[in-house]
Amino acid sequence: MSAQKGRSEDRSYTDWMSQLPPELHNNPLHNLTIPGSHDSMSYDLDLSSAIIEPDGLKKLSKMYCVRKILYKWARTQEESILKQLNAGVRYFDLRIARKDNDPDPNRLYFYHGLLTQTDVETILRVMNDWAERHPKEILILSFSHFKGFVKRYEDQLHCHLINFIKTLFGAKLCKRYPFPTLKSCWENGTNVIISYDYPANMHQEIWGKIPYYYGNSMDITKVETKLCCVLERDRPYQCLFVCGLNLTLPEDHKILKYIFFRMWDNLAKVIERSLPRLLHWVSQQGAKTPMNIVASDVVTQDGFVATVVQLNTQKHVKA
Repeated sequence: MSAQKGRSEDRSYTDWMSQLPPELHNNPLHNLTIPGSHDSMSYDLDLSSAIIEPDGLKKLSKMYCVRKILYKWARTQEESILKQLNAGVRYFDLRIARKDNDPDPNRLYFYHGLLTQTDVETILRVMNDWAERHPKEILILSFSHFKGFVKRYEDQLHCHLINFIKTLFGAKLCKRYPFPTLKSCWENGTNVIISYDYPANMHQEIWGKIPYYYGNSMDITKVETKLCCVLERDRPYQCLFVCGLNLTLPEDHKILKYIFFRMWDNLAKVIERSLPRLLHWVSQQGAKTPMNIVASDVVTQDGFVATVVQLNTQKHVKA
């Protein structure tokens, strides 16, 4: 990892897409290797928020000590969206929720265990401003896991958010067809892809769900094995897809047992210790089987963005 760390210190990845060699400019975006962040907004969690997930802990929301423990284990990103963008991250996992009893019926937040402090519209404006300053960098924003959308007002909330997205990003939005390349995006002045996991096919500018593959385990070996199976046997073709390096806590009561015996620890530290091995696996596997989006927690750690981006030139990607 020392070599990877040195490379990340020596080179800025703020505009890495525009610096790719010309022979990659006509490749469809699903044939590029793109660094992404998992639970991208988890750096901004609100300790005073009610517990949004897991369901088994919701009834303990009023207990500060429970929220504090959850906060430690749900905060998987350390840096802001702006710093992630500047570090070279181009895919963002954005999970959306509505706060109970919010006086503004259309105000939405992000979440991972707890709600964020900052609302969705504020963060999207930051991303839009960055996209305007970096027109050759393609951002992929994945909206999913909608929580607190009361059935009666569900369609209204989705309609409001989609309309806000379309109005904010405007002409920068990439259409689904024909499938974009770097060159076509640059020529058309588009550099934002919106993936929305809710029926929105009436909008040409709104893409459907991007498949996200992950190991669903805290065991690194299981994560690597699951992703190997996807890449070697079940890899999607002609579409964007994500390989998630993220480790995943149990979703049932076992989460309490896992955390109880690691009171001195937190998920970010666990991932930091695991990342060197995972990045070594990415380098080896990426040389054998093409990857597309590679997502991780603690994405601004030295080595992650450099390792993923360099796969683009390590081996010519075939269409």
